[in-house]
Amino acid sequence: MLLHGYFRSSAAWRVRIALNLKGLAAEHAFRHLRKGEQRAPDYLCLNPQGLLPSLETDDGVVLTQSMAIVEWLDETHPEPPLLPGDALSRARIRAFAQAIACDIHPVQNLKVLARLRAMGQPEEVVTGWARDTIQEGLEACEALLQGGKGPFCFGATPTLADICLIPQLGNARRFGAEVSALARIGEAARACAAHPAFTAAAPENQADAE
Repeated sequence: MLLHGYFRSSAAWRVRIALNLKGLAAEHAFRHLRKGEQRAPDYLCLNPQGLLPSLETDDGVVLTQSMAIVEWLDETHPEPPLLPGDALSRARIRAFAQAIACDIHPVQNLKVLARLRAMGQPEEVVTGWARDTIQEGLEACEALLQGGKGPFCFGATPTLADICLIPQLGNARRFGAEVSALARIGEAARACAAHPAFTAAAPENQADAE
């Protein structure tokens, strides 16, 4: 498999975690987001959206969208499961993960922030947009975890929820969102920090880290 990504891409980070949890090896092709390498003609042939990540399977099929890639990995390599439990448990995990991947991350990603700058917004407004979006979203995510058991988001093992949470917490740190009061999220973050699959996937441990 060949993963097209970038060390700081939250979406590519999710896929790296999933690969590590599954014990799967992949080659990496790094596309520098800030240099616009995701818009290069050769990459647009793989992913017409010009977004990261994309995964080329061993059969030469190209998969896009991190959530679809992670669920494909889970379906084709079911151990350990990233969506464990009964249908209700899996729905709750998906809801938490999608709250991040669909509602928080897209509103504060590079493309949106670049559009704000192009509209003449000062940098403090752009940064504040990202910070407030992340903080409000993670506060809602904290509420989704109430009443559940840890140490991970939904129990004793990491799931799709943790895969989405950790990269978003990386963005929270970058933009100065205040999340220290989020006790359940903090518990899950500490559990993930002690797990080698998450450590190996961290941006600072990637070959293209700047």
